[in-house]
Amino acid sequence: MAVMVGRRCDKSGDILNGMPRYDYRCRECGETFEVSRSMTDNPAQTPCPSGHVDTVKLLSTFATVSRGSAPAPVSTPAPTGGGCCGGGCCG
Repeated sequence: MAVMVGRRCDKSGDILNGMPRYDYRCRECGETFEVSRSMTDNPAQTPCPSGHVDTVKLLSTFATVSRGSAPAPVSTPAPTGGGCCGGGCCG
C-alpha cells in the first residue's frame, strides 16, 4: 500500500486527485478491484487487471467518524391523531 503525506493515493500509488473510486468484480476470474475515474467517464468498458472485459460495478459503502462536537439530535414528537399512521386506525 502506498503512503504519501498530504495526498491521497490508491493501492498502486497513483494520486487520486479528488476522483471517485469505484469497485468492480470480474465475472470471468472473480477478482474484485478498484478504479479511480471521473464521473463523466464511460464505465461500460472497465477491464479487470487480468484483461477480462466482463465486469460488474459493485455497490460501495463507507463509514465516517467525526471527532468534532455536534449539536445534540433533536427528537421529533410522536404523531398524534389524524391520518392512517398517526391516528391509531391501523393497529
